[in-house]
Amino acid sequence: MAAGFAATGAEVWVTDVNAEALATLPADWHVREVDAADESAVSALFAEIAAAGGLDVLCANAGVAGPTALVEDIRLEDWRACVSINLEGAFLAAKYAAPLMKAAGQGSIVLTSSTAGIYGYPNRAPYASAKWAVIGLMKTLAMELGPFGIRANAICPGAVEGPRMEGVLAREAAIKGMSRDAVYAGYAAGTSMRTWVTAEDIANMAVFLGSEAARRVSGQIIAVDGHTENPDPKV
Repeated sequence: MAAGFAATGAEVWVTDVNAEALATLPADWHVREVDAADESAVSALFAEIAAAGGLDVLCANAGVAGPTALVEDIRLEDWRACVSINLEGAFLAAKYAAPLMKAAGQGSIVLTSSTAGIYGYPNRAPYASAKWAVIGLMKTLAMELGPFGIRANAICPGAVEGPRMEGVLAREAAIKGMSRDAVYAGYAAGTSMRTWVTAEDIANMAVFLGSEAARRVSGQIIAVDGHTENPDPKV
């Protein structure tokens, strides 16, 4: 997402808890080590952004996969950790972005939900619950902030190629007694396009939603997933 916005000439700020990953980013990006669920850290970040000139687009994308297990096997602390980052992180980002955007009389808030926020997902109760809640947050933001010229939308990625999903694949394979490749194929088979998606696919949608071309797009749930037909395909 950051690379996509940078390519349009935007001034980019990126936060993460992974200092090593942040150190690899381009020198002309503003990078800060911030825990998305730490309100004091988020508040300080947005105060810095305000002092630097304000905010046009917020992409609240921080997230964790959470446990992959049956409901009865999930520990409460693991549930809370997953919900804290995926839902409370989005809430805090929107809370502190809204005043900056109101002052400017415009803005675009892009929340990352998931196709798990549209369908139930077996073995992913904390993640799916948080991502459904992100949809409710987005709808409310769109209604509250629309009169101020601020839009809010949610992107729902499907299965995105990358290291995070590799961990999910490994855990699902163990639970289902299947190979990693069989589970991978099952995700693709559950879409009408028979495909996974890439991080670039998600970034392209975020850039569009942040652009003037989407100036009348708000309150929308937009899946970028190759059209999920079945969230738990059997192969």
